[in-house]
Amino acid sequence: MTASGGLSISVCHGAHIPPYEQVRAQLAELIATGALRQGDRLPSVRQLASDLGLANNTVVRAYRELETAGLVRTRRGSGTRVIAPSDAAAAKARLAEHARSYALAVRRLHATDEEALAAIRHALATQPPTA
Repeated sequence: MTASGGLSISVCHGAHIPPYEQVRAQLAELIATGALRQGDRLPSVRQLASDLGLANNTVVRAYRELETAGLVRTRRGSGTRVIAPSDAAAAKARLAEHARSYALAVRRLHATDEEALAAIRHALATQPPTA
């Protein structure tokens, strides 16, 4: 579904991933890939909630999490806008995004924390370092 403002965001209501997390993850990815740039305004909470068939509080939570991550800033009267994180902050945000995705997969597979960490250690040990 294309939400207001031309954003392509969709929510799978039957998924094990909460709707706020689906919205947050998709917006974070749009910011990380440059599809949303510094100064771009996100749709209003009401508009995005209406477009996606969600409660306003669901979108509020997604926006709040993005603000906590330093990806957007919300100001009364001017809405929610993308802020430009530094390269280090952007890399850290992308790493956190991948970690969240991995953690969700671990939970869906009913793996233990120890099994998940062992898998990460193995993956890191078998990957050559990049320049």
